[in-house]
Amino acid sequence: MSAPDPRRLVYLDYAASAPIRPEALDAERAYEASEIAGVNPNSLHTLGRRAARALDGARRDVVRALGGGFRPQDFILTSGGTESNNLVLYGLALGAHGRDRARRRVVISAIEHDSELDVAPSLRDAGLEVTLVRPGVDGSVSAAALTDALGPDVALVSVMCANNETGVVQPVDALARAAHDAGALMHVDASQAFGRIPLVLNDVDAVTLAAHKIGGPVGVGALVVRSRCPLRPLTFGGGQEAGRRPGTQDVRGALAFAAAARAVCARLDDTRVVVSSRAQRLYDRLCAEGTGIVPTTTAQMGPDRLPGIVSVMTGRLDSETLVLKLDERGFEVSAGSACSSGSLDASHVLLAMGIPRELALGALRISFDERVSPQDLDRLADCLLGIVADAR
Repeated sequence: MSAPDPRRLVYLDYAASAPIRPEALDAERAYEASEIAGVNPNSLHTLGRRAARALDGARRDVVRALGGGFRPQDFILTSGGTESNNLVLYGLALGAHGRDRARRRVVISAIEHDSELDVAPSLRDAGLEVTLVRPGVDGSVSAAALTDALGPDVALVSVMCANNETGVVQPVDALARAAHDAGALMHVDASQAFGRIPLVLNDVDAVTLAAHKIGGPVGVGALVVRSRCPLRPLTFGGGQEAGRRPGTQDVRGALAFAAAARAVCARLDDTRVVVSSRAQRLYDRLCAEGTGIVPTTTAQMGPDRLPGIVSVMTGRLDSETLVLKLDERGFEVSAGSACSSGSLDASHVLLAMGIPRELALGALRISFDERVSPQDLDRLADCLLGIVADAR
């Protein structure tokens, strides 16, 4: 057997963006070779109507894969998870407040992605209040903690399905019931969870999706929101997406998104078992007694965790040093959320969980799916264990 090519890079940052899947590439190529390539799906002529039908088919396929009783007309095509989160937090909060002026507060978990937390100042500028709910030490937001933050003044609750740094799955059913009992709307960011774990979203009002998290194209996402919800648009200038998100739609991107969604959801059960097993083996090796590496959460691999996120930390080296040392050896991992990768501060997620700053500063996120081999994960473990051991 030949030795591994030392120049080969092993990509282990799937939670930031997963490599595009062949099904999505095939969908893009088929579109480019078709008669509707570049055609505006809002045009009245024959090719415009054909493009519109293709777009509607993509909506139908993604919504079918999502489940939860959502309909194709609930699907709003966006440029990704960040836009979807901005649209739902700002647009749905203001819409609910406009419908009932007493509802002027938004409740968000303290472990949300920056594309939600950074909306808070704009919400306050618009006259709304924002309340953050902290997770427990395991990284999970409990229904009891949410209930304590609720009241008749809450317009919207937003909690992610699963955390993008720790992989901890949130109790969405219980959280949605608590929100609705208080008369509030419920939004979940399912960017990380969709296509990786089964979702039960029947009591959820709005869902954020991002195509590139499941191997679809970058720059494509969706906000799936029930028609009864009073969503206000953030942009103006056209009637596309029922006036909720104006602008000519990216049909190619939508078709590739749908192809990726069909592919991952068709194999979800089998893939979850395989990836969970590989993640557990990696945890067992990295966090064995005496390695100097510990998990960021007490939640065990299984129903309470995304299968492909391994989140660990060490007090011996900071995250930036670890990432660069692994990169030198051909392993591409993350210090946490990619959108915050330029920051040297500790993760807000880990700090909210009560992890000491000095330990949180040494956190690593290793993320992958079934396309990463057990052999590559073993080589990563050997390498990381050696780096941390040398830092004693």
